[in-house]
Amino acid sequence: MSKIYQPLDDFKIVELPEKQLPFWKIAGPGAILVGLSIGAGESVIWPLIAAEYGGSMIWAAALGVFLQLWINFEVGRWTIATGETVYTGYSRIWRGFGPVFILLTVVGWIAPGWARTSGLALKALLLGPGGWGPDTFWTMVTFAGVALILFGPKMVYQSVERTVEVLVAIVTIGLILVALAVGSMNTWKELGAGLINVGYIDPGMSVKKLFSALVFAGAGGTANLFYTFYLRDKNIGMGAQLPGLQNPLRGRSQKVPATGFLFEATEENRKRFTAWWQYVKSDQILFFWALNTFTIMLFIFGALAVLHPQGIVPEQGKLIYDEAKILGQIWGVAGQKIFLLVGVATLFGTQLALVDGVSRSISDIIYTNFRGAQKRDLSWWYLLIAGIWIAGGCVITYVMEQLNVSELGFLFNAAYMGGFAMALYVPLTLYMNYRFLPDFAKPKRLSTFMMLIASCVYIGFAISSIIWEIKQLIGG
Repeated sequence: MSKIYQPLDDFKIVELPEKQLPFWKIAGPGAILVGLSIGAGESVIWPLIAAEYGGSMIWAAALGVFLQLWINFEVGRWTIATGETVYTGYSRIWRGFGPVFILLTVVGWIAPGWARTSGLALKALLLGPGGWGPDTFWTMVTFAGVALILFGPKMVYQSVERTVEVLVAIVTIGLILVALAVGSMNTWKELGAGLINVGYIDPGMSVKKLFSALVFAGAGGTANLFYTFYLRDKNIGMGAQLPGLQNPLRGRSQKVPATGFLFEATEENRKRFTAWWQYVKSDQILFFWALNTFTIMLFIFGALAVLHPQGIVPEQGKLIYDEAKILGQIWGVAGQKIFLLVGVATLFGTQLALVDGVSRSISDIIYTNFRGAQKRDLSWWYLLIAGIWIAGGCVITYVMEQLNVSELGFLFNAAYMGGFAMALYVPLTLYMNYRFLPDFAKPKRLSTFMMLIASCVYIGFAISSIIWEIKQLIGG
């Protein structure tokens, strides 16, 4: 095994950088996670559930976002304390976690249901769902947009952050306009009743489907781990000790250390860590939890107000268009176009953030763990993985279309596989922070308690899903 893996250096001991800028000057990493979150889970999966079952299980959407808040706290804790990605931390526990997380990332995200849905939304906005062009063509158009944003500017992170922030603003404003147009007091009551209906599961809802929906309420799957890269590139905490990811097509890239740092348990470092930890909490509570919960409830509200009363459960590829069409009957062409624009912004934001996050994850794991990988710069690996991912996404979309496979099925499967990944990495992240960090930087009681609850939820659902699958096989 030692011939395969690159030895991991011990942590270098340095001073923790001081937080000098106010929160709003360095805000942003949490907003990218919102851009990821409002994609398939908020705009497709949860509105679909609301259209079919009404508001009875909305509590699970709120729970999913709340649990992921605590997961993101702990991902942030590791990165501000060490400057390392969480993947490097996992490899410090066991070298085999590197290949395991490459596999989980590939299995979870390889089928581009999110990209195909993004292409379908763009097609519906411009031409209507029956307009010219196969799904593959429109998916290629959106992937071309992703490539321009990732490989146009010099610094990858800045272009992703700015684009996603604009898209999130479009989505939020558009959803508020939609809610004002279609809202009624009865719909608000149904939404509220579903939020407090904790524990209720409709008899028609399978454990697999509920698990998938819970995972995709929020970023979901390995997407929560992408937060580690955004903090580093924003120079948050110990991430300031490492250079940001540069575009290798726009000039010379820098050598990036594969391992990180720790700080001595001095009073000054304690104060600095506390300041950075407050930043992570503010970033996640304001952007991820508050904004994410707000937008997912607005998407569900739209489905409750527009689709559910008419008994419409959209067919594959038509959810956003069906909502927009009915909205157009209420509010005219302007209402229809607003919702289609919201759909495009939502899904394209997710597509962009996923290609970026997946490429960062796989390239980071390869660069850090495998012998000989550091002969190439990290940015070279990123470019290679992103290029393969985009080309592969177009090919898989073409195959899906030829076989008449629904993009909705792939979205649910991505969430399902992501749930099993979370059952592994949630307890692993808590253990890692306890094992390696200085005492005053370790998780406190509340964080520990919430991470244990989250671990039990995801592990419990994973075991229940395996039992359900076995019963389906035996029954079949």
